[in-house]
Amino acid sequence: MEETEISNTCHYKCTGCGADLTYAPGTTQLQCQYCGTQQQIASETGNTIVNENDYLKYLSERAIDSSEKQTIHTVNCKSCGATVTLDSHVTSDKCIFCGTPLIVSESQTNQIIKPKYLLPFTITQQDAHTRFKTWLSKLWFAPNKLKHYGDNTDMLSGVYIPYWTYDSNTETNYTGQRGTNHTESYTVTVNGKSERRTRTVIRWHNVSGHVSHFFDDVLILASNSLPRPVANKLDPWDLNNLTGYDEQYLSGFRTESYQVKVEDGFGIAKSVMNTTIEQLIRRDIGGDHQRISSCSTSYSNVTFKHILLPVWISAYRFKGKTYRFLINGRTGEVQGERPWSWIKITLASLTAAALGTGGYLLYSCLQNGGM
Repeated sequence: MEETEISNTCHYKCTGCGADLTYAPGTTQLQCQYCGTQQQIASETGNTIVNENDYLKYLSERAIDSSEKQTIHTVNCKSCGATVTLDSHVTSDKCIFCGTPLIVSESQTNQIIKPKYLLPFTITQQDAHTRFKTWLSKLWFAPNKLKHYGDNTDMLSGVYIPYWTYDSNTETNYTGQRGTNHTESYTVTVNGKSERRTRTVIRWHNVSGHVSHFFDDVLILASNSLPRPVANKLDPWDLNNLTGYDEQYLSGFRTESYQVKVEDGFGIAKSVMNTTIEQLIRRDIGGDHQRISSCSTSYSNVTFKHILLPVWISAYRFKGKTYRFLINGRTGEVQGERPWSWIKITLASLTAAALGTGGYLLYSCLQNGGM
């Protein structure tokens, strides 16, 4: 196996032919797609000791150790707002999130919190393309152009997407009501006669209590470039296999820098936690029905970390609107926004109506002894 040299722009040069080495998904190697040269990545996946950052300390000091920062070269997409990381030598590019040409001359250099961990790609571009084609083929009433859009493998771009994770202990005091079902008898008069009947009534009792819970790795998308509901459906992620941040895993892929600040991410995380806390409260109240009148939650021992997760992305424009398709780079899960062909829907409705009318006429004919 030949050795490689690392260029100043974080490109890994093949000593066999001089081309760039890129990370091979599912391996721990960099590979040359031209001559086959390989280089082993020193860091190992799945054996990483994960350390967290103290959230309150970060907020109070508004600073983080210089070793935890990195300087990046970025350009902002004026169409979708994505902040894409570029190599310093790039002179032209297009946005992988919406396909809009980027104005590289307006790029800027920023200093951000450095990702501490990542999950490398395990799904290859070819595998992602096959899964994407299968997903497209199952879409009803999709435009014909969309069906053929997936024919080209290169329309998928591999991107490392920024995420925050949060840990927190929570203590919640609540007040509410517990409802229990009771059966009672009552009398009604029917046709001049009395009848005994039963009905279920709910009896409510005031309650109050306390629930505790530890949240581990609440995962929050730190990008505004992707539709959050779609991105959330890429779960689950195997965060137990996180590896330390190593730029060699980024070789051949794109990286987006975070747009959601640490404190804003924690605000979103709280809303995620609240869903679980509500379930805990209802379970604690018990009974057949529950009402929550008030609740107050305190958060302690809050920690966070910045990680990158692998996603294959494709953006499709239809009638002036951009639709994004996402594929989990670890599991192959496909999710996306989809356009509808109203022409196909209208034709299908007319056909169904015609068949319905024809069926009714045939039935009437047979009922009347016709035909």
